[in-house]
Amino acid sequence: MFKRPEEQLELIKFGTVDFISDADFLKKLKKSYESKKPLRIKLGADPNRPDIHIGHTVVINKLKTLQDLGHHIQFLIGDFTALIGDPSGKNTTRPILSREEIDQNAKTYASQIFKILDPEKTEIVYNSSWLLKLTSIDFIKLSAQYTVARMLERDDFTKRYKANVPISLHEFMYPLCQGYDSVALESDLELGGTDQKFNLLVGRDLQASYGKEQQCILTMPILEGLDGVNKMSKSLDNYIGVNESPKDMFGKTMRVSDELMYRYYELLTSITPAGLAQLKNDVASKKKHPRDVKVNLAKTLVARFHSQAAAQAAEDEFNRIFVDKGMPDEIEEKTFAAQSVGLAQLMSQLGMTTSNSEATRLIVGGGVQVDQQKVTDPKTKMDLKAGQSVIIKAGKKKFVKVVVS
Repeated sequence: MFKRPEEQLELIKFGTVDFISDADFLKKLKKSYESKKPLRIKLGADPNRPDIHIGHTVVINKLKTLQDLGHHIQFLIGDFTALIGDPSGKNTTRPILSREEIDQNAKTYASQIFKILDPEKTEIVYNSSWLLKLTSIDFIKLSAQYTVARMLERDDFTKRYKANVPISLHEFMYPLCQGYDSVALESDLELGGTDQKFNLLVGRDLQASYGKEQQCILTMPILEGLDGVNKMSKSLDNYIGVNESPKDMFGKTMRVSDELMYRYYELLTSITPAGLAQLKNDVASKKKHPRDVKVNLAKTLVARFHSQAAAQAAEDEFNRIFVDKGMPDEIEEKTFAAQSVGLAQLMSQLGMTTSNSEATRLIVGGGVQVDQQKVTDPKTKMDLKAGQSVIIKAGKKKFVKVVVS
């Protein structure tokens, strides 16, 4: 069932930022290995949003590694703590969600995480199950475990305090409640992003206060977005959504730089340290072409979130559009009135570019095709006649079929 403890530790540490402490966790692994009893692994997530992108799955992918090693995964949905609002990494108090918003968002979480985790081997727990049972006296005793000075050691609290930005008392309760989750679940290891390090340490401290064996903590890095500079974010439009179509997921992955693709392999796939080193060596020695390695990454991600068949279909369509210069299976259609109009103006009105000048630059640069014929004259006129249809391609992946009414 289990690999040897030292082998497990190597796989678990791969790609991590903080591990407190690997020596303590090795002891836990050895005890687990000898007793054939899996360790209890916790990851908590507040249902603050209805969907996630692959940047959010970095830590879930590490859970998958632990699950494959035979350990018991407890995915905690913070339906109680979401009512408080986690201020981690924020410069202001995070808005508190309504009960209805929390419940609605929580419904989508299981289906998304089970694209990675095995539902038969994953326990879903809600922290309202125990936190709602605590009395006011219990909460006072809980708050007595930490001082204000200790709370202000947290970076975001310190910055807000020095800047005279208000900190509500209920925000201090958030790390305490998250820490109490580890007491209730008797966690052996808790995972989180780097912004959760303080909260994870609170859980470790509270377990000691309540006479429990202390959990180890593991933090995962923040994944860079498609631009390779900023963290993956919907607001920056540099993300790959978990629920995106196979075509879009494949295409976006192919936009990742050759350098960044190795980090995606490391954090988003089940590749081993040795496997990643071999992959880099194969590319450096020209045994493998970077494009082929990236195609494999794209197919791996599509297969994980959709299926192997969808991954193959996405690759076939990508090759048809970008390699064989064919046409995609589905092209957006827009109806346009019969008239004579400049190609640049038409592209702008169709939403293929943000302005006539952008369309003109694209035409001059050879990035525009009309019915698969390249057009480079920026003064090109389109004589659109009723009943006619024409396909315009802008750049590498924008297609619009104009149907003339």
